[in-house]
Amino acid sequence: THYQRLLDELQPDFVHIMIDGRIVKSGGMEVAAELEKNGYEAYKA
Repeated sequence: THYQRLLDELQPDFVHIMIDGRIVKSGGMEVAAELEKNGYEAYKA
């Protein structure tokens, strides 16, 4: 999902960031917080 509010409600065990169909980073809720703060640009390089 792209919605932080949904992640807050669900409390997932794992978060994966996908760019062009590839997982570029995995982790826990800290990954979602990092993504919310910095956006996707940091992962497109």
